[in-house]
Amino acid sequence: MLITGKSRIHGIGVFTDAPIRARTKIGEYTGERVSVREGRRRAKKQRCITIVELGDFAIDGSVDGGPFRFLNHSCEPNVFIRIAHGRAEFYALRNLRPGEELTLNYGESHHNGEVPCRCGSAKCQKFLE
Repeated sequence: MLITGKSRIHGIGVFTDAPIRARTKIGEYTGERVSVREGRRRAKKQRCITIVELGDFAIDGSVDGGPFRFLNHSCEPNVFIRIAHGRAEFYALRNLRPGEELTLNYGESHHNGEVPCRCGSAKCQKFLE
């Protein structure tokens, strides 16, 4: 259902090869579980941050992670993240077409407004938070 490939936004992206209906669970973020402190330390060294904080711990998608570590940011995303019960799950915001790149609004991140946004959306905020 999900494939990775060259993204028009940045580097590698995640794409669907089949239609996905709005509000459907697409999958879960995977990787190495580490402390939040360790996750933040690692994030400072990563060019592309693959850390998701889940309250008491973080998941580093760069270690044994799945395709969701390649989700690119968009100011007009088509996917949202739900963090609950120690999991980070991804759901479709709207109906998705085969071949469409999955995008997520990163929201507050370790980028601190220093990284230019490349989403190309009409509503682009120009920098990642």
